[in-house]
Amino acid sequence: MTAIDQERPVTPGDDPKGRGNRADVVRKPAEPERFALLGVWAALILAFSLIVPDTFPTTANVSNMLSTQVVLLILALGLLVPLRAGDYDLSVANTLGLSAMTVALLNVNHGWNIWLAVVAAIVVSLGVGLLNGFIVTVFDIDPFIVTLGVGTVVQGLIFLISSSMTISGVDRTLTDAVLTQPGIVISLGFYYAIALCVLVWYVFDHSAFGQRLLFVGQSRDVARLNGVNVSRMRWTSLVISAGFAGLAGVVYAGTTASADPVSGASFLLPAFAACFLGSTVLRIGRFNPWGTLIAVYFLVTGITGLQLMGAQQYVQELFYGGALVIAVVLSKLVRTRGERKRRRMAATA
Repeated sequence: MTAIDQERPVTPGDDPKGRGNRADVVRKPAEPERFALLGVWAALILAFSLIVPDTFPTTANVSNMLSTQVVLLILALGLLVPLRAGDYDLSVANTLGLSAMTVALLNVNHGWNIWLAVVAAIVVSLGVGLLNGFIVTVFDIDPFIVTLGVGTVVQGLIFLISSSMTISGVDRTLTDAVLTQPGIVISLGFYYAIALCVLVWYVFDHSAFGQRLLFVGQSRDVARLNGVNVSRMRWTSLVISAGFAGLAGVVYAGTTASADPVSGASFLLPAFAACFLGSTVLRIGRFNPWGTLIAVYFLVTGITGLQLMGAQQYVQELFYGGALVIAVVLSKLVRTRGERKRRRMAATA
């Protein structure tokens, strides 16, 4: 059995076929801190409900918080894939903007059927991922630099094809598909995002592809020695990330019924903040979709509550920026602690 077959390596006290004595199996510590963010989130909800009882704990506000973060959640779920493989994709927000602009441009300016425009937008987005993966893997260049450069090129392309203008009037069929509330106060877009969250969770935890991604992220050299095609895994992860960004762009175009050349870039910092903050909950030190979902709505709860209390618009940037810095620091501390535990276990084995 190789390390890609399971996330926890076999230790001398384990019986690979499950027939050994239970006392010989090394048990994983409980790690109650993995629920800390949930506790803080509950405390925030309670505090804001008491401070602004007329506006915060209302059905309209809850519906607004759940529905308005769909684009960010989809984008962050896609970003998790290269992060799990140890790569950064800084082009996702620009890809989102390109996707939204493609939908608007083809549907409004060129009269395309809305669903054909949606397909074209996702194909264009996948092209960005293919380009990222090609440069990163073929030329062995740091994805941080590659995706930053490609993202900048994509942003320039958005200005070019849109003539630096907002395009409005996207077919309401797309808007209805995203914003319709099926007998309840939460829009359909939220359920799409939840379905994608389930999909990512299943792939990460119950597929060989997800396990190989994790293995590549932990050690590329060891992954190669175990027969994993590291370059293909990294390339695929960047394509998937771009595909999710394209889907997020489609949802964004449906939400606003328009596309502008600059707003997509504003999603980059929140997406990274959600991914890193999510890695401190449920599966500590590991990027995971449910933690990311919790992080997205934890952040919007804090921002919304402060704004209802009278805080200015800049509180959003402060909250996202602060959350990202804190999450990165916590992730580093968790990884360091995990390494120490593994060394102690190896020394006593």
